[in-house]
Amino acid sequence: MYDKENQQSWWDRMKHTYRLVIMNNETFEERGSYKLTLLNVYIVISTILVVFFVIVFSLVAYTPLRKYVPGYGDGNMDKEVLALTKELESLEKEFNAQKAYADNFRKMLVGDVTTEEDIDQEVEPMAPDSSLNITPSENEENLRNEIDLKEVGAAAKRGRATNLSARDVPLEQLFFLSPINGEISAGFMPDKKHYGVDVLAPKNTAIKAVMDGYVFLSDWTLETGNTIGIQHANNIITFYKHNSALLKKVGSLVKAGEAVAIIGNTGTLSSGPHLHFELWHRGQPIDPTAFIQF
Repeated sequence: MYDKENQQSWWDRMKHTYRLVIMNNETFEERGSYKLTLLNVYIVISTILVVFFVIVFSLVAYTPLRKYVPGYGDGNMDKEVLALTKELESLEKEFNAQKAYADNFRKMLVGDVTTEEDIDQEVEPMAPDSSLNITPSENEENLRNEIDLKEVGAAAKRGRATNLSARDVPLEQLFFLSPINGEISAGFMPDKKHYGVDVLAPKNTAIKAVMDGYVFLSDWTLETGNTIGIQHANNIITFYKHNSALLKKVGSLVKAGEAVAIIGNTGTLSSGPHLHFELWHRGQPIDPTAFIQF
């Protein structure tokens, strides 16, 4: 009987009518009057909460916001992120390899290289170890074979013998044409990081390739100006620097004696019209005057 009376009184309180009056605090003027019950207030608050929950659930379930909810992410999205991460790592490795490659060529162009003499001064001699077997990589060996085969085919089409097909032949047995005839103003001085010779010649003199080969560099640098580099057989590379103009593009096949540039005075390391010529064999600078008559 007591519980029934309490239940009825609770229900009566829920339906009991109240009036909400809004008045001006200073003049006590009535601005609004609203008739309310506790039941109405409860219904309104519950409706607002339900609508808010439905809106939040819809945003999480049907919009990209769900990927920010822990444990509610899309499995396909995780796979895409993983794939993009792997691709980014691959691009980073490729970028580092290209950067190292560019740095090495820059050092060769400006003469900032380490020679055998520098290594002998910095490192104490070691006893030979027969267990060490250092051989070229597979890619390097394939590149060498490809260059040699192309050169042999080009020579066969010309119907004459060529020394480009020779591999691991001593430089003394190879024939080099002179890139230009003139007076040597600065000789080969590796101790001063001058890894070539400077040859003076008249203006507009053509610079010639010393051997058959492929142009792998034809560009301008701040220090050496217009520079061209040619890859020859037998692991030989030649550089022609400070030119006023370049006549060949990267990838061009040039013959021995063919004009590749015009003598000039470009680059910050040049003080007058001349050719700076470098001869490299197996990654080491060689004195050109030992094999070429300028």
